[in-house]
Amino acid sequence: MSEMQLVGIRVEQPQNQPVLLLRESEGERFLPIWIGQNEAAAIALEQQGIAPARPLTHDLIKDVIDALGRTLLEVRIVDLREGTFYAELVFDGDVSVSARPSDAVALAIRVGVPILSDEAVLEEAGLVIPDEREDEVEKFKEFLDSVSPEDFNPGESDGSEG
Repeated sequence: MSEMQLVGIRVEQPQNQPVLLLRESEGERFLPIWIGQNEAAAIALEQQGIAPARPLTHDLIKDVIDALGRTLLEVRIVDLREGTFYAELVFDGDVSVSARPSDAVALAIRVGVPILSDEAVLEEAGLVIPDEREDEVEKFKEFLDSVSPEDFNPGESDGSEG
């Protein structure tokens, strides 16, 4: 397993499809995961430190975990099958729950736990951006700083992930 850092959300054009972008903490590979509009908005809100007027689903899940006295230890991206990524929420007491990567990441950043990726997933889907493209990564980071959750139009998600 490799620890990953959340770079942010990017919107692929012309399909207007959000992409969750993770990067190896101790490596050069990026892991792009296409996600739904609602999940993109939830991640972007949390990244920007914006608290919605009412808790979102991921905030509710965090509160339920706390109320039940459990501890989320980490989230893992564990598989990639036929273009679909799979993740797990890993809790204390050796309990794991299957989840979509977007939901797992949205929860991880709210709770403050590590995001890990299986090596086989990184080997299959990880991308290395050559040094000459580092300026594109910086432009992407600038984009993330300027994007707002409204840019994701959360009312039009088909819930797909892949």
